[in-house]
Amino acid sequence: MKGDRVEIVVDAGDTTRTYEVVASRAGRRVETAVRRGVVEVSEVTRSGGVVRTARFMATRVLGPV
Repeated sequence: MKGDRVEIVVDAGDTTRTYEVVASRAGRRVETAVRRGVVEVSEVTRSGGVVRTARFMATRVLGPV
């Protein structure tokens, strides 16, 4: 669905950074997965094709919003 979004808050040493992945078109969704110590946030089409992926080290992620 258009407007589907996930914000990831990451520890960057002395500060925190916020990254946002948004479903840019109607019919797309955002999926989150944790694999091998890496948090992956992907924008996915209706048919399951991945449009783009953001990867973060799980030890640095403070939380998804």
